[in-house]
Amino acid sequence: MLHYLQELVHALDFGSIGDAALRMAAIFLCLTIHETCHGLAALALGDPTAKSMHRLSMNPLRHIDWFGLFMMFAAGFGWAKPVPVDPRYFKKPKQGMALTALAGPMSNLLLAVLALMAARLVYYYMPYGAWTSPAINFCMETSVLSVGLGLFNLLPVPPLDGSKVLAVLLPDRAYMTLMRYERYGIFLLLLLSFWNVGGNLIGHAVFTVWSGFYSLVFI
Repeated sequence: MLHYLQELVHALDFGSIGDAALRMAAIFLCLTIHETCHGLAALALGDPTAKSMHRLSMNPLRHIDWFGLFMMFAAGFGWAKPVPVDPRYFKKPKQGMALTALAGPMSNLLLAVLALMAARLVYYYMPYGAWTSPAINFCMETSVLSVGLGLFNLLPVPPLDGSKVLAVLLPDRAYMTLMRYERYGIFLLLLLSFWNVGGNLIGHAVFTVWSGFYSLVFI
């Protein structure tokens, strides 16, 4: 039995396990920030629903959609469990929903910049071997995933945040027609995620925005 356990330990790739753990931690952070900022924006606009349901929390388990988490881990873009919002609390419901929806992706883009700034600080204070340190890896992973989450959720496809922003630009009748097909949006997103052209377009957009942030921070 002892010999078997020793062989098992040697067979495990702890480098890969460590990389997966860092990636999962980065995903939890990106999703939690995204959903918490939705709730904070709604609260600032007068809607206490998320607060009353304990969704203004940095506990990732309150926000995780397990399939969206899998997509985030496998594809680099996904979603979390939507924060409950009651637009009746807003003085201007459509604008309030748009601002609440926009808070999530914008928080991710800001998080990406902050993660890159943290990576630069680590590199500055630990230049020798810094690019192989777990701290640098975590910051880089967080920045890339955060850009991916932010841009993906800006797509104007229900139920993503971009569809709520689109509501401000569309007449009520057109928007209601769009939302009538919301339940089919998830199938479109899956097709877009696994279709080579769609996945490449999203990946190119993520790389372009992330590269811009990287150039801005590491000048």
